[in-house]
Amino acid sequence: MPLAPLPYATLGALLRGELRREEDSRTAELMRALRHVRRRGHFSRREFLLMCRWKSPRALPRYARNRAAAVRRVSAAVLATRRERRRLELLRTLVGVSVPVASAILALIDPRRYGVIDIRTWQVLFALGLVTTHPGGAGFGPDDWERYLGILRRRAAALHVPVRTVERTLFLCHRRFQMGRLYERAGRR
Repeated sequence: MPLAPLPYATLGALLRGELRREEDSRTAELMRALRHVRRRGHFSRREFLLMCRWKSPRALPRYARNRAAAVRRVSAAVLATRRERRRLELLRTLVGVSVPVASAILALIDPRRYGVIDIRTWQVLFALGLVTTHPGGAGFGPDDWERYLGILRRRAAALHVPVRTVERTLFLCHRRFQMGRLYERAGRR
């Protein structure tokens, strides 16, 4: 869905005017249920399916093709590495996991450091001139994710908020300024 012209010239101005610190109650509940994952050092297949369904429920049959052992092995490697791109690459080895789904998994288990990349948030950044590729907000690769994550992390650090707070604010801002009816059918996020 295209956006109406934003009433903000910069991301800083948008965040000053629109920052939303509250989390959707169901998402907050899922994040609480996953809090132990980083300490444990891996996530289970059941947890993986919950995270994937949260991001993109239509693809659940594809995610379900991943065996428990593969999910455990990949998630352990993801949580063991310190290299961001490697985390993304590892998650994408799981069946059905795209850049947006991988970003959702990371955001759900570590909302302080990660946000979800998707059409809506990217379109807001595009409208502000902070990203110049993928005007429709689709077809993301690792470079796009790293660029996106850098933008979100800088803003989150300046505001002393979790990266997820900045990302969710962009998502909600898109909802507010989008033209059309996308959100009549969309999930909560």
